[in-house]
Amino acid sequence: MAKDMPTALNLPMADPLPEATQKYFDVCQEKLGMVPNVLQAYAFDVEKLNAFTAMYNDLMLGDSALSKLEREMIAVAVSSYNKCYYCLVAHGAAVRQLSGDPELGEALVMNYRVAKIDARQRAMLDFAVKLTRESAAVEEADREALRAQGFTDRDIWDIASVAGFFNMTNRVASGTDMRPNPEYHAQAR
Repeated sequence: MAKDMPTALNLPMADPLPEATQKYFDVCQEKLGMVPNVLQAYAFDVEKLNAFTAMYNDLMLGDSALSKLEREMIAVAVSSYNKCYYCLVAHGAAVRQLSGDPELGEALVMNYRVAKIDARQRAMLDFAVKLTRESAAVEEADREALRAQGFTDRDIWDIASVAGFFNMTNRVASGTDMRPNPEYHAQAR
């Protein structure tokens, strides 16, 4: 992989980037201190980048009874099962930052079952990982286990949607050898 390429694929960013995309990248640089490699990877095709960011922003930042931390926890638990290097590094950093607990981020990366989380969060992650491991085996009893922990049907939709999104992105990241930005490694430690 070339040093300046976010993946092993030779798909350079559109040049020039459309004005709106460049503004988005500038905001990322200002707020995060970097443009995440996943965005740079998708920038070879601005329509694909826009579709990716729209879905990501809706699932991870949009209206939901799930907290941002809980959504990041799902991202990490799913990515841990899939062994997705990019997402474990990037979303592990997000868990550390949102929780203020570096130990939680590390536990979720290694094995969410050892994390010090409550029964509600454990049920949420059990469901997300089962959906990842064997989606056809998910049945009403699995949804009932979530309801018993206080999740609504809308919450179950959101859990499934976040898990599904990260299953897709994990496969794209692994298939293209997407590499996390070095900055993620030291964040919130």
